[in-house]
Amino acid sequence: MFVTASHPSHRDPLRVAIVGTGAIARVSHLPALTALAAEQPLEIVAAVDVDPDSVGTFCAESGIAHPYTDLDGMLAEQRPNLVTLATPPRFHRDQTVAALRAGAWVWCEKPPCPSLEDFDAIEAEEGPEGEGPYAAIVFQHRFGSGAGHVRELLARQAMGRPLVAHCQTTWYRDEAYYSAPWRGTWSSEGGGPSMGHGIHQMDLLLDLLGPWSEIRAMAGRLVHDVETEDVSTALIRFENGAMATVVNSVLSPDQVSRIRIDCEHATVELTHLYGHRNADWRITPAPGVPTEQADAWRGFGADVPSSHEAQLAGLLEDMRTGRRPRSSGADGRKSLELVTALYKAAFTGATVRAGETGPGDPYYSALHGEAPGWAPESQEQQRAEVTA
Repeated sequence: MFVTASHPSHRDPLRVAIVGTGAIARVSHLPALTALAAEQPLEIVAAVDVDPDSVGTFCAESGIAHPYTDLDGMLAEQRPNLVTLATPPRFHRDQTVAALRAGAWVWCEKPPCPSLEDFDAIEAEEGPEGEGPYAAIVFQHRFGSGAGHVRELLARQAMGRPLVAHCQTTWYRDEAYYSAPWRGTWSSEGGGPSMGHGIHQMDLLLDLLGPWSEIRAMAGRLVHDVETEDVSTALIRFENGAMATVVNSVLSPDQVSRIRIDCEHATVELTHLYGHRNADWRITPAPGVPTEQADAWRGFGADVPSSHEAQLAGLLEDMRTGRRPRSSGADGRKSLELVTALYKAAFTGATVRAGETGPGDPYYSALHGEAPGWAPESQEQQRAEVTA
């Protein structure tokens, strides 16, 4: 049964629960919550993990009073206002729905969930507009002073129209990385580098350039023996006419994350790896642009790094007002739709257009789209091969 969300005032403490006590919870979720708790009324009341030793140690080290191995039990007993999910993607749909039905807002790690069908099922459980609860996705690269400044410049076309873009997530993952049995699988990891790694830069690209209109793509397994791809490339046309290339790889020893956008009067470029500051952005004016104009474009202001903390700060403010947060609803769905379209274009060889992948389309319910050579083999297929 759905429970109506309440909106804590700025004086009321927000009750937060962390679900999943692995690396991302320890490195990102807990530090962000702890930092913000020093500035505003916020209490981490519980943590949940199926491993009792892991959650027990996590709570003991963090001073969290209530460890749980059962999400439903925690929701019923602790009644958190916010649940942060630091669990594998295959659990996100059920865990998010359970939290929303209990009246809690949700902040869920990327990848958001394995399919558009799962995402739409989550969105259907959200509360009324202007009230919530809502489920937001961790897309922290959108946040911070650098991304905000460039987004504003592009929105008002201060540097002219955006024309050409490049989005690059070229990382390196060796055989040891894929020795974990859940990696490189559709069911557990949710996809290859397009879904699990490059989605961050593609989300930032969408946040800067706006809606896309069509995509063509290729994907391959060039090194690793996995279900998913280990490299993909794509060509994207945006509604504003800009065209972009996208590369997602786990085969690249010289690791970098990069976005470059060439506008009529300047090139803006971000080069980093896992997070960015103002100094990681560079704006190069076209010949003839006045120095004072270029200096104004380069005025990024106070340095607020992209981070979980930067995104979470805004989410907590949204909770107190009942406002839908960024990266929730349609704003969160757009990046998953683009990733879905990339796989569909790569596996079918067709140009895929925005909005065309809906119920009844095999790619709506699974990113591999049941494509031959990409979809996981059924047990019947495996038995047939063994007996052949």
